[in-house]
Amino acid sequence: MSQKLSDFQQPTTGAFHMAQRDAVFPAGRHDLYTSYTYSAAIRSGDLLFVSGQVGSRSDGSPEPDFEAQVRLAFANLEATLQVGGCGLDDIVDVTTFHTDPENQFGTVMTVKSEVFPEAPYPNWTAIGVNWLGGFDFEIKVIARIPG
Repeated sequence: MSQKLSDFQQPTTGAFHMAQRDAVFPAGRHDLYTSYTYSAAIRSGDLLFVSGQVGSRSDGSPEPDFEAQVRLAFANLEATLQVGGCGLDDIVDVTTFHTDPENQFGTVMTVKSEVFPEAPYPNWTAIGVNWLGGFDFEIKVIARIPG
């Protein structure tokens, strides 16, 4: 179901406002979100916008092994999706961030092919960056909430 102009409320200023948005948080990891003042995900209408998930251990520190960090980022993503009423199959758009794409891409593709084993695959944009707060991989997604 797509958003129509009639799904938006028009205040007296003439600007449009989207329907209500609700913050979504998985169990644990609240310190990470509080420290950096952001939500794990925002549910708006039938979409879930998931903030970048990283391979953080329970104490918030990066998992040092790169493959384990990527797997943990996907596990953290899945936990956030579940709290928001979605699963991995509901993802429509993926953006990943990589600190060393040339050397990391093979590992990421291996894990990604396990998470998304068959078509149709979600959209995917991979971006090389030079800093991720001590992490080497981050994944953010948009998912459609089934219903």
